[in-house]
Amino acid sequence: MSIKALLGRRSIAARLVFSAVFWSILILLVAGGILTTLYRGNTEQSFDQRLIVYTNNLTSDLVALANPDKDLPSVGDPRFELPLSGWYWQVGRPNGAVQEIRSSKSLFGGSLPSLLKPNEEARFGTIRKGYGAAPDERPLRILERDIDLGKDGRFILRVAGPADEIDNSVSQFRFMLTVTFIMLGLALGVSALLQVRFGLQPLTKLRAALSNIRKGEAERIRGFYPKDIAPLAGEINLLLDTNQEILERARTQVGNLAHALKTPLSVIVNEAETAPKDVSVKIREQAEIMHDQVRHYLDRARAAALVGTLGSLTEIEPIVAAFERTFNKIYRDKNLQIKVNVPAEIRFRGEKQDFEEMVGNLVDNACKWAKSEVTIAARISEDEERLRLHLTIDDDGPGVPEGKRQEMIKRGRRLDESKPGSGLGLSIVAELASLYRGDFQLGTSPQGGLRAEIILPGDVQG
Repeated sequence: MSIKALLGRRSIAARLVFSAVFWSILILLVAGGILTTLYRGNTEQSFDQRLIVYTNNLTSDLVALANPDKDLPSVGDPRFELPLSGWYWQVGRPNGAVQEIRSSKSLFGGSLPSLLKPNEEARFGTIRKGYGAAPDERPLRILERDIDLGKDGRFILRVAGPADEIDNSVSQFRFMLTVTFIMLGLALGVSALLQVRFGLQPLTKLRAALSNIRKGEAERIRGFYPKDIAPLAGEINLLLDTNQEILERARTQVGNLAHALKTPLSVIVNEAETAPKDVSVKIREQAEIMHDQVRHYLDRARAAALVGTLGSLTEIEPIVAAFERTFNKIYRDKNLQIKVNVPAEIRFRGEKQDFEEMVGNLVDNACKWAKSEVTIAARISEDEERLRLHLTIDDDGPGVPEGKRQEMIKRGRRLDESKPGSGLGLSIVAELASLYRGDFQLGTSPQGGLRAEIILPGDVQG
């Protein structure tokens, strides 16, 4: 998984902290590299100054000697007298024979490498600096100088010291710098966390306000917000106001339509009394169908308007308990046992009337077909950071073959005409569940009968 895809699922706080930490680490690494390079250059320059002092001493000795080719100069440092001490000097003629070369006792018969590149001509009076290897293969920092003594001729002076001193100094500096930068990085990380936490407090407050609206504990976003977020809070409040206006308008129109259709239907039914008997029966039958159709679609229009609103929360345990008492009385001749397993803290995010209609239809259908037992259970699950309410109604009736279950949900379809009903109940449940972006499923209950399950937006109290 790429970093972009990973960050796409993270919160803004996590993205800001990751970005701050990433760039802090990158800047510290670059700064550490630059500082180490600068410190190494400064250390080499300081080391070279010591070598230049020794070179100047050798030059002075050569100038003071009566015979530079025979007398041996000395720089006055005992480390040049110790064999293979790491400190060496060497004086010779350009392109001179080996026997013309004179060196410190510390070289122990060896020689220092030249810093001249192949086919490069020596420019007398210049100073060359670089690295080479001692006779014992230890790394050396070498300073090479060409001098011209006039009538005594030209000489090449080389002075070398152990490069370990430079490397050890740079390593110690790098270690101290690393420890310092680690502490600085931790301090920057904590600072970024505190800064992000403080900076995102208004967004956290806004999220809590929206959550209160969704839970039905508030109707608007209240409080003061920074000027960057205040327009967003204002737009959300305007959206809530518009949503409420649409809801009220829909309710009014639904009521007006119901009132407008009620009177013509009543007139039709009354006029049917004066018609011949067979015509009267037919008119009454069609008028009843029209009445059911109008009521059904008016209810769906009302539900569609209400589903779009925010803040509707319904306690489901009292509703289910009421249905248990009601259907126990209605089906007392069947001696049914209705079992309820609905936690009191579970709530439905929607209108109470819609929930009552869905549960009422399902429990009524289960009681019609059950032999002796109906079970109502509810639970909460989390789906993509949203809570979902699962309500199942099981019976121990004959059940429905899998191939005919979808047929039952179709509007007006009844698999058994011997049972009373219009065949609208399950289709109403399916439509309402769909309006709430939920789901309605039929399956087999543990008792062998039919299981009806609706999945709806849910919430948990507390």
